[in-house]
Amino acid sequence: MIAQILLYGVPGVWSIALIAIVVLLIFGGKKIPELMRGLGSGIKEFKKGVNDAEEEVQEPKEIEDKKK
Repeated sequence: MIAQILLYGVPGVWSIALIAIVVLLIFGGKKIPELMRGLGSGIKEFKKGVNDAEEEVQEPKEIEDKKK
């Protein structure tokens, strides 16, 4: 994916606007807030999972340091 970004560049304002218009046409104005809520909660759960995994990795290191 990074190679694609480097190859094609970061999407510009017109590309993002076109994507937004297509999404609006496909889902309609009433469905978009529900989709965004779902996306937001999904991102929140993902970040929580990443933080929990990082804490689990850090805990054994702290225990080993205390033993020494």
